[in-house]
Amino acid sequence: MSTRTRADDAVGTSRAAARIRAAATEMFAARGYGETSMRDIAARLGLSPGAVYPHYKTKESLLFAIALEGHRAVLSVLAEADSPQATPGQRLAATFAAFVRFHADNHAQARVVQYELRSLSEESFKQIAAIRRATSKIFLDIVKTGCEAGDFDAPDVDAAVLAITSLGIDVSRWFPARGHRDPQALAAKYTDLCLRMVGAQPRPRLPRFSAAEGG
Repeated sequence: MSTRTRADDAVGTSRAAARIRAAATEMFAARGYGETSMRDIAARLGLSPGAVYPHYKTKESLLFAIALEGHRAVLSVLAEADSPQATPGQRLAATFAAFVRFHADNHAQARVVQYELRSLSEESFKQIAAIRRATSKIFLDIVKTGCEAGDFDAPDVDAAVLAITSLGIDVSRWFPARGHRDPQALAAKYTDLCLRMVGAQPRPRLPRFSAAEGG
């Protein structure tokens, strides 16, 4: 029995589809969605435009596949990093560090999925927006729990979450840069800022990563 989902079909599970997404991601990130054609993407791969069509019939469907894959990955990373049994401070430190590391490690993909959403169709955008709400909800629940427990002092939970998620997302716009080329080190610095922004009292020890996890 197949375990494929409609989302899998939209993204594309073949190696050829993955190569097309990877090439498109690089080109969209470097040149912009509007300045990149399907013919350009095919040429990057040494293919004819007709060879791309069976996988992605339009450029918008290709952008949607990239956005869907990226947003699902972010949500999965946060869910894996979160430990509901931990304190709110520990949970926020772990999830936010993972959030920043993702946007640094995958900066080209993240730049495309975060800054080219306006080019999606209304229906495609609705599907992506639902995943974005689920991602924000993880942070909302943690910050709200921390405020209720007295561990955080954020006067406006929604504004605090908007601020910290914006901080993490913006990493994909400029990373890497001189002085900031290590995703792990950047995550540690940004997590300290995040905890200060929500008024964590006292701030928990930052999550530690093994050498194998380093970016």
